[in-house]
Amino acid sequence: MRHSTLALAGAALLFGSAMASARGDNAVAPDAKDEVIAGRKAAFLMSAGIFGGLKAAVDRGDDVKTLAFPTRGLARWAAALPGMFPAGSTSDASEALPVIWTDRAGFEARAAAYAEATAKLADLARAGDKAGFAAQLGVVNGTCAGCHDTYRKPK
Repeated sequence: MRHSTLALAGAALLFGSAMASARGDNAVAPDAKDEVIAGRKAAFLMSAGIFGGLKAAVDRGDDVKTLAFPTRGLARWAAALPGMFPAGSTSDASEALPVIWTDRAGFEARAAAYAEATAKLADLARAGDKAGFAAQLGVVNGTCAGCHDTYRKPK
């Protein structure tokens, strides 16, 4: 897995987080909304790419210790995820459903489950636990789907 993919994901995450926190009231400025949405979409795409690379590595039987860096990045992204959805950061171009903001507690609980699952995945990578890592990758996938089913527009 290329480390540049993770670096790009981090840059998109930092950009989106900076835009989201540019105002002290946790709302995005109307003129920054499109940039926040674009940063969020880029970060999600890169996290999907990282996840796909992790799955491919497991399928090949790679040493999971080599996946410690990308899994740590994925865990950090997961922990920062709620900050990518400040109030006012939706439009027709966004895949986010309004329920993210009307059920913020539910959204944050799902994001916390994703963060917990990815943190465990990173721990298993560092430990070199191939079987545990493969099983946990399925858990991570389930937490993604659980959130997308409720908070993302259907594809």
